[in-house]
Amino acid sequence: MADTHRTSPAPGQAALPPDAISVFCDDIALMLGAGITLDEAVHMLGENLADPAFRRVCDALYPALAGGESLSAALAATGAFPAHAVRLVAVGEKAGRLENVLKSLAAYYDEEDRVFARVRAAVGYPAALLCVMCVILALTVGAVLPVFIDVYEGLAGTLTAGSAGLVTAAVVTGWTALGVTLAITIAALATLVASRTTTGQARLVALFERAPITRGAMYQLALSRFSTALAAYTAAGLDTDKAMAEALATVDHVELRARLTRAHAAMTDLDRGASLAQAIAEAQVFEPVYARMLTVGTRAGQTDEVLDTLAGTFFDDALARIDRVVNSTEPALAAFLTVSVGATLIAVMLPLVGIMGSVG
Repeated sequence: MADTHRTSPAPGQAALPPDAISVFCDDIALMLGAGITLDEAVHMLGENLADPAFRRVCDALYPALAGGESLSAALAATGAFPAHAVRLVAVGEKAGRLENVLKSLAAYYDEEDRVFARVRAAVGYPAALLCVMCVILALTVGAVLPVFIDVYEGLAGTLTAGSAGLVTAAVVTGWTALGVTLAITIAALATLVASRTTTGQARLVALFERAPITRGAMYQLALSRFSTALAAYTAAGLDTDKAMAEALATVDHVELRARLTRAHAAMTDLDRGASLAQAIAEAQVFEPVYARMLTVGTRAGQTDEVLDTLAGTFFDDALARIDRVVNSTEPALAAFLTVSVGATLIAVMLPLVGIMGSVG
């Protein structure tokens, strides 16, 4: 998902959307694998792209890379890339695994783009129906019901207490349905608009991290990022204490960072000196089954391979959880529309019951 801490765009540069970041990372990884230097790869990529914003970013990157700057420093200078991407590229450069990290980022941002596309699809159609329902409810409460009441009073002289109560119930029902529908419509439209911009996506991610139904998915997503960074550092030959400290610096998720801080403290405690796997298990960073997998991998000398595998597992789990939430959005909105229609009918029918009682 979109990074909640994006670098500020440089003057004249706009933040790239997830699909563009995915294309950039994937193409650069392919060209690096073919033996092309970074500056030439960026130059070739910029020449073959029709998107002017993308081309401007490549044009800004090329002189920095040709001048000897690292890719991570050049990406940060443009301000067009998320902080998460910049940090992981820096990890890949230090670990000598830049190509692998770029491929991982390409897959990550490709899936992120698909997730937000699904959010737009799930919210768009119900949001249009909600707008129509708001208009219908507003007309019913603001125009139709007052006319009914005037007609009923003209026919029956004055409404009986029971009839007046039904009319009052109709008005309350209508206004309540209108207020709730309007609030949900505004929320749906805001989500739809936010999902189309990088800034809005970052705000949605911040909201998702706090929302009960998406909090678990965002934790798994942050765990995947951390595992990728830790795998890169351990593969580069850093000792586990140093690798943990460096990987911890890439984590923004509040809950995960707190758990990792406890784990790192246990590792660096001179009295305890807990191992990486032991500290992660005790701090409940991973679920028990995954903590055991890390323990076994550490004993076998395959820590980075296990972490890479776990990173993929956490990422897939996060996507599955997000998909379940997105898939439930449209049915939930459709159910609310049904309730709104029922409330509208009740608001119209209650005065009819009232006038029948008055006439009788």
